[in-house]
Amino acid sequence: MQSSNQTIPSKDYRFLGNTSLRMPALGFGAAPVGNLYQAMSDQAANSTLDSALAHGIDYFDTAPHYGFGLSETRLGGQLAPKREQLIISSKVGRLLVPTNSTDTVRHGFVNAPALEPVFDYSYDAVMRSFESSLQRLQTNYIDILFAHDLGSLTHGEQHEQYFSDFMNSGYRAMNELRAAGVVKAIGIGANEWQVCEQALAHGDFDCFLLAGRYTLLEQSACDSFLPLCAKRDVSIILGGPFNSGILASGVSGSGPFYYNYEQALAHIVERVAKLESICADFAIPLAAAALQFPGAHSQVCSVIAGLASPAQVEQASEWMHYSIPQEFWLSLRDQNLLHPNAPIPMTRTSFSIE
Repeated sequence: MQSSNQTIPSKDYRFLGNTSLRMPALGFGAAPVGNLYQAMSDQAANSTLDSALAHGIDYFDTAPHYGFGLSETRLGGQLAPKREQLIISSKVGRLLVPTNSTDTVRHGFVNAPALEPVFDYSYDAVMRSFESSLQRLQTNYIDILFAHDLGSLTHGEQHEQYFSDFMNSGYRAMNELRAAGVVKAIGIGANEWQVCEQALAHGDFDCFLLAGRYTLLEQSACDSFLPLCAKRDVSIILGGPFNSGILASGVSGSGPFYYNYEQALAHIVERVAKLESICADFAIPLAAAALQFPGAHSQVCSVIAGLASPAQVEQASEWMHYSIPQEFWLSLRDQNLLHPNAPIPMTRTSFSIE
């Protein structure tokens, strides 16, 4: 193993925690192939997955919730022949039950199977969900298994009950699956770092999938959570690097602009405008900076983007490889647009695994 100080291209890897899993800098978020926000044909989904493979992407993140089984089914059908060369993560915490609803759009997914996701973090539910995922994915193991959407942002006043259910029951199931070798790593997939920090006080986790909470726009996770992960040798897979799109589109257009799944407030738009202005000074796409920034942190082993077409796959790959000078990152720091403890990409150590 050799190390050098440089920006990591997507062909390079980092180990996940203390496991043997080698995680690529860029991963594939598979919610779009579950018909997130728009319907996609099987052919279009297959073309998108094939494009990801052709661009060297070998990590795919999915969940039963994504299209109520559709995302997992499409991944299973297209990726099964290459399964041994790939890393796949999926999730537990919801059971899919039949529904009579005829709504075309449910929970953001279009023309999905007639199933309704129901939260359940119990031991039995985790085991049932896992077995169903294996069938849809056409595999006999899942590399990384996350407990999906724990946290007060999702559950509000019910958070403590769901968290207790998971730690006292569902966590035991995930631990058993890891011990049996049918899961190589376990963690929590959430939209808030606080619940991940809470979980570390009660259990042994290999990683967390943190959506949108360590990005070019916000880095409060540097205060306590990321240092705790470093102390515990826990890795972060960073989802939502564009904060629901605002760091991909910028704010120079007419809008509306979305942040954290909602229309962005004025102070968010103002901060993105400052980032966008400095990007323009250096002739750097805002999206390229947003995609590369999280991976500068030593605990971030992979950044995943939701990709809905071959063109988006190619664009994400280009952004991940886009040459960004150190002066750009230093300018962001000088303008107080980065947390003082947030590493910049030029200081990240690249690990080349022979």
